[in-house]
Amino acid sequence: MIGKATRRSWLIWSTAAAVYLLAVFHRTSFGVAGLAAADRFHVGAAALGTFTVLQVGVYAAMQIPTGILVDRYGPRKILTAALLFLGLGQILVALAHSYALGLIARGVIGFGDALTFVSVLRLVAAHFPGRQYAVVTSLTTVFGFLGNLAATVPLTLLLGGPGWTPTFLVAGLVTAVYAAVVAVRVHDSPAHSRTSRPEAPRVDGRTVARQVLTAWRIPGTRLGFWVHFATMFAPNVLTLVWGMPFLVQAQGVPPAVASALLTVFVFGSMFGGPLVGTTISVRPVWRMPMVGGYLAGAALVWTLLLSYPGRIPLAVLMPCFAFLSLGGPASMIGFALARDYNPLGRVGTATGVVNVGGFVATTVTALAIGLLLQAGRGDFRIAFLAVVATLALGTFRVLVWWRRARAALFVAEARGEAVPVAIRRRPWDVPEAVTAAAA
Repeated sequence: MIGKATRRSWLIWSTAAAVYLLAVFHRTSFGVAGLAAADRFHVGAAALGTFTVLQVGVYAAMQIPTGILVDRYGPRKILTAALLFLGLGQILVALAHSYALGLIARGVIGFGDALTFVSVLRLVAAHFPGRQYAVVTSLTTVFGFLGNLAATVPLTLLLGGPGWTPTFLVAGLVTAVYAAVVAVRVHDSPAHSRTSRPEAPRVDGRTVARQVLTAWRIPGTRLGFWVHFATMFAPNVLTLVWGMPFLVQAQGVPPAVASALLTVFVFGSMFGGPLVGTTISVRPVWRMPMVGGYLAGAALVWTLLLSYPGRIPLAVLMPCFAFLSLGGPASMIGFALARDYNPLGRVGTATGVVNVGGFVATTVTALAIGLLLQAGRGDFRIAFLAVVATLALGTFRVLVWWRRARAALFVAEARGEAVPVAIRRRPWDVPEAVTAAAA
């Protein structure tokens, strides 16, 4: 049990959080560079969407392996490797002129990106007491939003000034060099230095599968997965690839104004992240009502955007984007659930499982939008029906596993076990026998 975070804990966290800032910058760079990439690689909407599908698909596929690697080797080594892959990938982006090499480069970036967030959260779990976990996690996401901010207007100006190759080449080199800083300043736990960390035991495939399955069987982990799935995919889809084309091509917004409008996602998340983190730390019982409120609001926002006659004015787009930007902070509730319902030695794995959710949803939705755009001759109203379908699926599964997670808590209380959040039984709660059978 960690008693109190020290100054050293905050130093280690800030060093690691900067890695997440760089990762999000690289991840979201095609949000404003997408149209330039289409010209550079001579591709259309479906092929442009493939860049994001590949990158995010690699990210999603690597989340569970990343959790296992972090639990075994420690976050310092994994973060160092992440920076090297991110740097290499962005250098390849800078030099690529063919579509095939561009895809490989974005795949490498996706691999490096996949290693970052789970590693940082594992450091937070090791260096901070449980009551501070949600707050520090939300502060970590602020670093990510700063990286996202750098990938909007500043990146647009750089691409219009020095150009594609110098901009991405410098970004890749800076990222690779920062690996040396992480190797020196980050420690895996408060009690051990990097030189005294005990050697992790060898783990075979069967043990790994059992560890993942154990984490997945926990109703709180499963609920966290679907919370992450339902809340974060829409902001991701808009900021990673389809926001800029939607604004420029469908709404007639100039590129500079469109990139500025996308910063609404950044500022909304920057303010919303600490607010959500602080709230659920003080009132953890509010976690699921906040998720439910966001999902209901998101359904109303997409109904408005898809039914609005003619072009949507900025006065409507801005508040709609501001509300959708809260999906990022809301998705952090999924990680708090993973932290609460799993022992420390399995937190990395459980966090990886949860993190798969939003990026699977992002991958599928981004691909579906590209295909529907191509089939519907560029009609974004038809293409964005993919967002509505994903939101409906995610909302339904959140409701299912919210009820089952509540029932699991009642079972634990009946056995005399301590539970993370005390709740009162409601008329809609699932009988304990159903939960036991589902597990």
